[in-house]
Amino acid sequence: MKETFGQRFSRLRKAKGMTQEVIAEKMNISPQAVSKWENDLSAPDVSLLLPLAELLGVTTDTLLGKEDPGPTRILAEKKDIDKMVLRILINDGGDNVKINLPVALVRVCLETGIQPTVTSGNSAIAHLDFKRIFELVEQGIVGELINIDSDDGSNVRIFVE
Repeated sequence: MKETFGQRFSRLRKAKGMTQEVIAEKMNISPQAVSKWENDLSAPDVSLLLPLAELLGVTTDTLLGKEDPGPTRILAEKKDIDKMVLRILINDGGDNVKINLPVALVRVCLETGIQPTVTSGNSAIAHLDFKRIFELVEQGIVGELINIDSDDGSNVRIFVE
């Protein structure tokens, strides 16, 4: 039987030696919300997935139960950030949207206090945290960072090249 999100989240949390209360405090949510996730009564908001994965020390693919984390990798030698591109691919009901942002542009926006936003009508990326994504890139993580399939059939992929 396939492991549910709640079962997987509970297993990952316990493997890190964290209580539901610790997770709740670090994520600024209620312990009841964490309990509901673990009992598969609700799921975290998509904007919490990346911070949760980082807190648990796993990829979002692992957190969401994808068997093969794919081409995400940490480079032994970091690439020049100014030559990298953040790609966002959205497939929503037959509509395909491709967004290519130079990572250098994202950096400049963040350094000047501007939070970049992507408005596509797709709730899966409504609260995309570019600061967290940029932090991953600075650590040398490239490849596919996020791959979300929603219940309505839409798919959002975010990767860095």
